[in-house]
Amino acid sequence: MHDDLIAKASAWLAEDPDQETRDELAKLIDAGDVAELSARFSGTLQFGTAGLRGELGAGPMRMNRSVVIRAAAGLAAYLKQNGGTGGLVVIGYDARHKSADFARDTAAVMTGAGLRAAVLPRPLPTPVLAFAIRHLGAVAGVEVTASHNPPRDNGYKVYLGDGSQIVPPADAEIAAEIDAIASLHDVPRPESGWETLDESVLEAYLARTDAVLAPGSPRTARTVYTAMHGVGKDVLLAAFARAGFPAPVLVAEQAEPDPDFPTVAFPNPEEPGAMDLSFAQARATDPDLIIANDPDADRCAVAVRDGADWRMLRGDEVGALLAAHLVRRGATGVFAESIVSSSLLGRIAEKAGLPYEETLTGFKWIARVDGLRYGYEEALGYCVDPEGVRDKDGITAALLITELASVLKEDGRTLLDLLDDLAVEHGLHATDQLSVRVQDLSLIADAMRRLREQPPTELAGLPITRSEDLTRGTAELPPTDGLRYTLDGARVIVRPSGTEPKLKCYLEVVVPAPDHAALPAARTRATALLAAIKRDLSAAAGI
Repeated sequence: MHDDLIAKASAWLAEDPDQETRDELAKLIDAGDVAELSARFSGTLQFGTAGLRGELGAGPMRMNRSVVIRAAAGLAAYLKQNGGTGGLVVIGYDARHKSADFARDTAAVMTGAGLRAAVLPRPLPTPVLAFAIRHLGAVAGVEVTASHNPPRDNGYKVYLGDGSQIVPPADAEIAAEIDAIASLHDVPRPESGWETLDESVLEAYLARTDAVLAPGSPRTARTVYTAMHGVGKDVLLAAFARAGFPAPVLVAEQAEPDPDFPTVAFPNPEEPGAMDLSFAQARATDPDLIIANDPDADRCAVAVRDGADWRMLRGDEVGALLAAHLVRRGATGVFAESIVSSSLLGRIAEKAGLPYEETLTGFKWIARVDGLRYGYEEALGYCVDPEGVRDKDGITAALLITELASVLKEDGRTLLDLLDDLAVEHGLHATDQLSVRVQDLSLIADAMRRLREQPPTELAGLPITRSEDLTRGTAELPPTDGLRYTLDGARVIVRPSGTEPKLKCYLEVVVPAPDHAALPAARTRATALLAAIKRDLSAAAGI
């Protein structure tokens, strides 16, 4: 076993084009570090609908140039088999460690395979890449990013020519092509031959951002903005300037790209502590709202003053606010969300007489809804211009929520006032998440098995009226690894995360509030119910 492992590692080392990972792997081989080598050579990073994502380092279970070259070669083979020969592949990248290298390797592989490749001019938000695919008529696009993962991670996200991320069976077909590559020496990688795009693609994206706003709408709301050490700042500032909003006050410590993300444990606005510097800046400058992007700027977080201090709005709250704003502006078309997001969107759409659809989790599904006008997911993702960007876009979402805040400000009102109105009109929809991060992935499988074998019959004293195992699929949904419980006045979905070692449980309760005076009691009731559901669900899942 030990000799076999050393042989595998040595064969990998012989092909590795990156001096940094070669040195790292050589040290492990010399030291005979069986535990670490086993972890890196226990399989290969699985290429799925999220593409690839993992920790940087040497070996097939890590993100590195060897793994990326194989992924690019597999994608190129898939494209050529599906009529893409000679087609254009656009490549974008963020400012993480190795992102520029991975983008350049991808361009070289595509060029060597007889496709045309074009690389965005510098690290830019993921939505700019998603836009560029449709804008340039590409057959596919690749974004090198690990989004809001920890600093040591990187990733590889694949889009097809419709501008949306891959879904089955494309992921399995690309994975099979990757597996078929025997040696990196079989993959031609010329030194040149691809195009580096100029600023015109970014200009075209920015020109479209104006289209999400209503002509002549108020543009008075003042914002504090954080880029979370990512690539959003310059594009967001340019979009806000074009729109005529006051220039956002920057959270200086987080404004510039930094792959080490020094001020946050996780560069995700949803993680505890990530917004602390933004709140401090808001206390000092008293804006109307705080806007945060995640590092690749496809997500948008919003915080507001609530009483004496500031608080983050949940993704479901922002999702409902944007929907209400678009309805008021006379939007037509389908409103869509994933099954883990709040059912409030369905109520808003129904009252407005608009079609509504639920999809599986992820924008790869939301973006594919026919006739989509607006789509959102509770994890801070919003698609407000599906014709331009068939993916979540943290820049255009920031523009739209700031327009809404400006409209309300003109009437002496706030985003929280509008949320209160929606609660009275449709019932108070309160959501929460029970999220368990694990070191050992088998704990997640154990929890799912336990819930399947001994499903709960009630949670928080509310009887479960319907229990669905989503692996079987439903009339509306393809199969996925998840469980959905419908209760009297509540809903719970349990699923393993697709991008992180987490078990995620999404909770929603709906409490009627006949008028504004009833809201405080409804909130108290909702908070107590959510806490009790969390407690009972934890016990049932054994987590």
